[in-house]
Amino acid sequence: MHILILGGDGYLGWPTAMHLTAKGHHVAVVDNYLRRRLCREENVEPLFDVPNLHERVGLWESVSGYKIPVFIGDLADWEFVKEVFQTFTPEAIVHYAEQPSAPYSMLNRRAAMLSLQNNLTVTANVIFAVREFSPDAHIVKLGTMGEYGTPNIDIEEGWLEVEHNGRRHKFLYPRQASSLYHTTKIMDTDLLWFYVRTWDIRVTDLMQGPVYGLFTDETADDERLFPFFNYDEIFGTVLNRFVVQSVAGYPLTVYGKGGQTRGYLNIKDTLNCVRLSLEQPAKAGELRIFNQFVETFTVNELAELVQRVGNQLGLNVQIRSVENPRKEAEDHYYNPAHTGLLELGLKPHFLTDEILAQMLETVLRHKANIQEHKIYRKVKWS
Repeated sequence: MHILILGGDGYLGWPTAMHLTAKGHHVAVVDNYLRRRLCREENVEPLFDVPNLHERVGLWESVSGYKIPVFIGDLADWEFVKEVFQTFTPEAIVHYAEQPSAPYSMLNRRAAMLSLQNNLTVTANVIFAVREFSPDAHIVKLGTMGEYGTPNIDIEEGWLEVEHNGRRHKFLYPRQASSLYHTTKIMDTDLLWFYVRTWDIRVTDLMQGPVYGLFTDETADDERLFPFFNYDEIFGTVLNRFVVQSVAGYPLTVYGKGGQTRGYLNIKDTLNCVRLSLEQPAKAGELRIFNQFVETFTVNELAELVQRVGNQLGLNVQIRSVENPRKEAEDHYYNPAHTGLLELGLKPHFLTDEILAQMLETVLRHKANIQEHKIYRKVKWS
């Protein structure tokens, strides 16, 4: 397929581009370096330098032989969107092109407005571009399990059958985000659902849990092809942060009681989930929703896993409970369904001691780059 990856420079976007080309697809990538700019502005650059997108594409071509066209520009600009879709007519679009951080969206009014304007405008532009230039194209949008919140009932896979006063109807599962970022993702889903019903576009919405890891089948031993690895509170995911904190001798920052439970997945599983969704697309007029994670952990369980494996490697890993800067339940029921992607053929990678040890050993090689003032920024929700 001809697949357009929006946000192709990001933590997930770049590995997805390599993975899909390695599987035989024709891929182009689009990015405006928003994540890099925000990291510089907030002084939270990743653990190691990452080549720019043109350089990454050149490196990948030199080791794999695959060419990836690059478009640098802002997808909130309709004229640029038109140029991209007219130059590379996609059969499918992978939509990562959003401000991806809950803490960043809660920093201040400026960050909130950037998150709203970027995320919603880009999603709307993608929808209109598909209708005008690629009406049969399949949109795969990366959503988040955070859209659901932590309800005191089982979380279904996107939809809920409701019986009320003797009548039944299927609705989008009720959602209650815990940050402005997650709220923009809910709005994305609503926008897509409206245009699925109105224009019969085809959409798969992947409700993804927190992702961890550095290694994919495509990076092999070439660290120049690694994705971004943020370890700060703003852009770093929790397990990646804990790994760096362990190496730095910085106590693992568990928010509040540490009972917050989420569904996690290895970065390799993200790539396979996206590819499986592309290769077995939604039908015209269908909004297909999958809950994208492999296994659930509490924050305490993750901290204890990292502590045990870190100590086996000779690190003295400490765990520290800190005041929770977020507005969230710290002890709650959590039972989400996640069968759809398994039925498409996903073969999960589970979090093992070996995987954690490999991450820790890699970070140890870059220990000199760790700057402790970036780790815990105390971004408060209120």
